[in-house]
Amino acid sequence: MSPEIRNILIMFGAVAVSLIFVIVTFGGRHPLERFIWLFFEEVPDEVPEKQPESSVEMATLISKSDDRLRIIESNGNVKFIDEYYELTFMTRKGKTLKIECSLNAYEKIPFDEQGSLTYRKNKLVRFKYLEDIIYD
Repeated sequence: MSPEIRNILIMFGAVAVSLIFVIVTFGGRHPLERFIWLFFEEVPDEVPEKQPESSVEMATLISKSDDRLRIIESNGNVKFIDEYYELTFMTRKGKTLKIECSLNAYEKIPFDEQGSLTYRKNKLVRFKYLEDIIYD
């Protein structure tokens, strides 16, 4: 084998080893763990997801809506079941957000009051405005 061919093969080998090292080191969430799992029979199906983080926006309440089933019994007692309360906010950027909340927050958050809206997915965490802070 000539020295030129041997040098080319050594260079290709070095490039291949370097690429494998880069893929294993920087190739995703847990690349080293994925590389180790290649040698085992059982491969993990999913990596558990993180809890969704809260989002915070400056927003103004523009509407409220509720959905509840009212049952009136023969003795006059009234009870509600399947209660669902939703607040619609408009952000400073003009985006409309529909946020699910509790009855307490539904009743206490005033219309046309701008404040700091904190929510996780589509659920209210808190609404902070000049006069008060309302938690869900």
